[in-house]
Amino acid sequence: MRKVMLVEDEELILRGLENIIDWEALGLTVFYRAHNGEEALELLGQERVDILVTDVSMPLLDGIGLLEQVRKTDSRMRFVILSGYSEFEYARAAVRLDVEDYILKPINEEELIRALTGCVEKLKKMDEEQDSQIDRKMEFQCFLEGGFSPEERRRYLQNIVPGIPPGRYRAAVMKIDLSTLGAYRLTDVTRYISSRKSGEELKVWHLGGSNFLLLLCLCKEEDPAASGWRASAAGEQESAVSGEGEASGGWFADLQNEMEIELGVYSFLTVSNVFCDLTSLPEVYGTVEKMQRYLLIEGYGSCMNEEKLLNRTDTDVVIDKEKFAGLILRKDIAGAGEYVEGLFINNIQKEVSVDVLYQIAARIALILREIRLEYNIRDEGRQLYDVIGEIWQAEDISAIRTMLLSEISDIISWMNMENMQYTPVVRQIIAEVKNNYQNDMNLKTLAYKYHMNTSYLGQIFQKEVGCPFSQYLNNVRNGIAKNLILTTNLRINDIAREVGYSDTSYFYRKFKQSYGVSPAALREMKNY
Repeated sequence: MRKVMLVEDEELILRGLENIIDWEALGLTVFYRAHNGEEALELLGQERVDILVTDVSMPLLDGIGLLEQVRKTDSRMRFVILSGYSEFEYARAAVRLDVEDYILKPINEEELIRALTGCVEKLKKMDEEQDSQIDRKMEFQCFLEGGFSPEERRRYLQNIVPGIPPGRYRAAVMKIDLSTLGAYRLTDVTRYISSRKSGEELKVWHLGGSNFLLLLCLCKEEDPAASGWRASAAGEQESAVSGEGEASGGWFADLQNEMEIELGVYSFLTVSNVFCDLTSLPEVYGTVEKMQRYLLIEGYGSCMNEEKLLNRTDTDVVIDKEKFAGLILRKDIAGAGEYVEGLFINNIQKEVSVDVLYQIAARIALILREIRLEYNIRDEGRQLYDVIGEIWQAEDISAIRTMLLSEISDIISWMNMENMQYTPVVRQIIAEVKNNYQNDMNLKTLAYKYHMNTSYLGQIFQKEVGCPFSQYLNNVRNGIAKNLILTTNLRINDIAREVGYSDTSYFYRKFKQSYGVSPAALREMKNY
């Protein structure tokens, strides 16, 4: 059932509207009733409807004002306006709001039914068109992902690129910086790109999100997309100094520059080499789409072709884990930040592959996660894969740097908390006991593990915790044993082994020292 809102300031007319129509027979239900535009907007803020039937003249906010507000965010909702004879011309002026019908008062039942039926038919067509668009997009995505056979590709291309002559082609993926769209919509960007053919055959597809695929047929002898990309040696040298270079020329770069000037919309473009077989478009697309990761380095406003990647190098980056962790444990947030930034800057200057930068970020994230686990620092439920996912989604180095610095700052903040009463090594030992209390454990083995003198570690532990390590271990074990005695039917001998006591007699003695009663006596008290 499609939902209807009735808006009328006169209660008698409002009730009449609801009662004169067999709404169910039309596949409709009256979902909301309102007495003015402001009340209607408040209700629509809770849940949208499909059809809005409204009077024109109402207090607080009239019908035309209501429709103007709704149309700012909803192009699908259908409108039916009710107006008195004197208001009819005023209501007709609302044609720009895509009003379905205007009905004069007193309301004719058959006329209203025809208007509502028209609304239902229009909504049905809109839904069918939307479903068709979704199907077409899914089919195109399947094509780009290589899901068609060679023969299926040829047949599909005849449908989506009719009229493009055989020849040479370049493909490009354009990613729009949504923050620069302003009052424009992505449909405006599509129209703008499509209008710039300059004698060349051009196809534009919106891939979803902020991405477009552009296919340019090089109909002329000269390749307009390549113009300016093969500079002289002197030109290359100059471009390296000026920061411009081969991506500053060419058809796609010109398009990008004009979009920035005329629309104020910024983009990042990755352009393919020339190819002749249009059925290879999925493979070409895969290449230029993968190149979009270089947005991380190049930033919006850049146009990059495959040739530019030839100078990029893959190298194994060495991160001094001990030095980096030492900076964090010394709570040197500035030093840790400078170390991270230095890794990125030095490798960007070497013109490394973007994969190297992702590798750096992922390794740093892994080191930070290890520090959190080692020192039992909470992380608000964020897992390593959450952090890595954010790194992969980042559009520039600044975003990754900010994310990693935030992680570093959070770790150091926890180390600086006033209620953090233990030094890192004591916190490690407490975490070790908490996680492995059932295992054979003593201060000597722990001191060896953390590269410390046994006597010195014992002194630090007793000073901060308030009891010797052996007593602390027994207290933890006894506490868990007490819970098992009171909440399970396990035998006392089994509980002793479960919490780490190999000698049941020793368990009895230590338990009684802690709680003043034996384990068996506590079990009897529970049963009683």
